[in-house]
Amino acid sequence: MMYLHDVWVNWFEGEENGYNVCHFHEWRKDDTIELLDQVPVLKVTKDLYDYIENGLTDLPESLLNDVFQKAYLRKNHERIQLDYCFIITDGIGILAVDTLGYQIPMRKSRIIPRQEQLVYEMIAEENPIKYSIPKHPKKEHHIMSPEPEVMMGLTRKERQLKQLLFLALDHLYTSKNTGQVRYWYTEWAPGHYSTIRTKSFEEIWNQLYEEVKLGWTEKHEKLCEALIKGEPYFEKLWEMEKGSKVN
Repeated sequence: MMYLHDVWVNWFEGEENGYNVCHFHEWRKDDTIELLDQVPVLKVTKDLYDYIENGLTDLPESLLNDVFQKAYLRKNHERIQLDYCFIITDGIGILAVDTLGYQIPMRKSRIIPRQEQLVYEMIAEENPIKYSIPKHPKKEHHIMSPEPEVMMGLTRKERQLKQLLFLALDHLYTSKNTGQVRYWYTEWAPGHYSTIRTKSFEEIWNQLYEEVKLGWTEKHEKLCEALIKGEPYFEKLWEMEKGSKVN
């Protein structure tokens, strides 16, 4: 078993999509950073790496057995044993995982570049361990869990604001108010009002979603800010995100 020592981690909890597990350059001043005193490193197949990075489903039992109580957290000069904590890599991506004692990858983190380099050096001559992937339903993407392509190329702030926009659009969908969705589509694309005048609520909402889901521009940001106005929960998320700072 290979081990990495003194590993800084920034846990993202309950994330089923790897694009929301931020790389070091996107860590923020108000993130909670922990120090792993020791953590096992596993080279796995690309299929298993993708399964863990982009899922919240059961981990292979043999993998859990291999890493059981082999990682330690350092906190206030104490060394705390963790049941199932490990680093996996397929030789390209690297991910730290902590199950919090469960069988699913509850918390995920990237590691800092210097330690990524150490992992690459450690596993350079290693063959991947072939754990069998548990049977699971095929992952489906939707407005609350968009496809990676929808978030590709965006910064952490842009991804968060885009997810807020999707929350607001989902909220709009529940209203089933044709006049309201027609108004918001016209705000998004004023020149296209005539093309949607006779369309149903579903048609207009789907057209709006399809048009806003790719990319992120000032136009997206303005639509998001307008849509969430008067919704205290959404407004709080907006203010938090707009005020956030990267380390």
